[in-house]
Amino acid sequence: MKLLRHSLVARIIASLLAISALALVSIVVTMTVASDSRGDAAAINVAGSLRMNTYQIVSALQRFDQQPGEAARARVTELAERFEQRLASVELTGALPDAEDHPLREHHHRLQARWAEELAPQVALATAGGGVEPDSLRETLDELVAEIDAMVTLLEQNSESKIQLLSALQILFLGLTAVVVVIALYDIRHNLVMPLRHLVVLAREAAHRNFGHRTRLTGNDELALLGRTFDAMAEELGASYAELEARASSKKAELERSNRAMQVMHDGSRALYGGGNDLCASAAPMLRRLEQLLQIGPIRLSLHDPHDERDIPILATHSARRPEYCRDHDCHACLLDPQPLKLQETEAGECLLLPVSVGDLMLGTLEVWYPKSSPLPDSVRRLLNALADQLATAIYLQRRIEEQQQVTLMNERTIIARELHDSLAQSLSYLKMQVARLERMQAKGVGPEIQAPVFDELRTGLDSAYRQLRELLTTFRLKLEGPGLASALRQTVTEFGERLETRIDLTVDLPPHLLNPNEEIHVLQVVRESLANVVKHANAHWAAVSVTFHAARLHVIIEDDGVGLSDDSSPPMHYGLVIMRDRAETLGGRLSLRNREGGGTRVELVFTPQTARLISRHVGEAGVPATPVDPRLDAIATDHHGNRN
Repeated sequence: MKLLRHSLVARIIASLLAISALALVSIVVTMTVASDSRGDAAAINVAGSLRMNTYQIVSALQRFDQQPGEAARARVTELAERFEQRLASVELTGALPDAEDHPLREHHHRLQARWAEELAPQVALATAGGGVEPDSLRETLDELVAEIDAMVTLLEQNSESKIQLLSALQILFLGLTAVVVVIALYDIRHNLVMPLRHLVVLAREAAHRNFGHRTRLTGNDELALLGRTFDAMAEELGASYAELEARASSKKAELERSNRAMQVMHDGSRALYGGGNDLCASAAPMLRRLEQLLQIGPIRLSLHDPHDERDIPILATHSARRPEYCRDHDCHACLLDPQPLKLQETEAGECLLLPVSVGDLMLGTLEVWYPKSSPLPDSVRRLLNALADQLATAIYLQRRIEEQQQVTLMNERTIIARELHDSLAQSLSYLKMQVARLERMQAKGVGPEIQAPVFDELRTGLDSAYRQLRELLTTFRLKLEGPGLASALRQTVTEFGERLETRIDLTVDLPPHLLNPNEEIHVLQVVRESLANVVKHANAHWAAVSVTFHAARLHVIIEDDGVGLSDDSSPPMHYGLVIMRDRAETLGGRLSLRNREGGGTRVELVFTPQTARLISRHVGEAGVPATPVDPRLDAIATDHHGNRN
């Protein structure tokens, strides 16, 4: 009972069990009564057939009395046996109550006794021709029919009493079930429905951020406990929501400040990355604005010197004096501030030291001072880390640009030196040998007629050297309209077209940044040397230059419709073809010269660019089959200085 008072679930379960028990008992009783009523109809039919059987016996006796014979006697005997069998049949006796003192069973016993002791012997004696009067026997049988009618009536009353008992039991169980259901509904309404409504109202109010509503449920069952728990939870949610609103407002202000700081860093990155080597003028304004937004400062930037392993201060905001290694005394980026911070205030603060590095390369350190009373939140620390990374990237790119400028300058000097060595220096060396030869002839007193060919060779060599010098000067003085080889080729074609007094067709189909500067100079020189030969020797009216890239190779083709070549050998004192072949070998390719079918000359340079060779080699090392290339082309790989790798 205590459990039922303190548990709504237990009461609901108890109600369901009671209803189920009443239904089960009702079903069992109904089945029992129905089972007990089974056979009543058959018993009534059998009892009614006894009455008919009696009339049949009377009729058979009358026929036997009128027309005695074996057939009539056998008919009477058969009907008597049928009556006796039906009187003792299971259909009739099975429907009788088990109690021996029941009127119905007693009446059946009397019928059996009267038939067996009185009527059956008389019917047998009458059929045997005895002294029994048929009229008196019929009267006796009529009395037996009356008793049978009384037995049928008792059977009907017995069956009706069972039906009435079943109806009464059904009404009783229905009433009990209705009482249990009413009690359960009352309990559910007052202890389940109403508390649930209060809980739903509390949930709805909490969804609308009204945490002041309370259920105020009383009792000891589950919903009352849940209601008290919800009341406590609503109170705690109200307090937590108020606290979260305060924290959200604080976070919103902090986020807005961080967004403004990110915007300052984004705007400052343009000046930082485009300010050249003037880091003070590009970074100091951004640092001062960050100090104002984040309420920190001062900020000092020091660069690491890898030679003597020390940090050199180069930038300091809110500084009372210049950094020790300031390079520009006309710059006031560190000093300009309407309200400079005092050193006494900064000495009493905390310092956050951040590394300014790219990967494992240490570039410097960034000192950020802030008051002890205001520790830096995590968002500000992340912003300062991003600032350090931004400064590191800017410093690293600045250094890389300076190094690249130095490398570019050295590359240009190397290319000029290589061009002078491959052309003018060789011609001068040849002239020097001819001068030494001429000196030996003069020392031996050789006649002028022998020395004349040497003078001719000297003159031809000087003309060739002068021509090569002019070609080099023209090449290095080209004013490129755009970057890359295509612009230089257009200017070259225009120049030689004017000298040839006809238009030279130009076809250029190259991916961007395919050739390095050394390869571009070699290709340009081959084209210029070929066009110079066309202008001087070909007597051509048409020329074409084609520079295309396909199948991982660069194809340079120069064609004309001139007189052509007798063979591809270079005439004496003409080093153009020799130098062109040297350039092809330097590029790791091949140079071919042949006459065109329609007349003229075709010069073709084929080689694999440095970039294509590196890609092919990298793919091969990675385990992927590379594009097959000519072994002769891949045998020589040159760097941008023209040296073998």
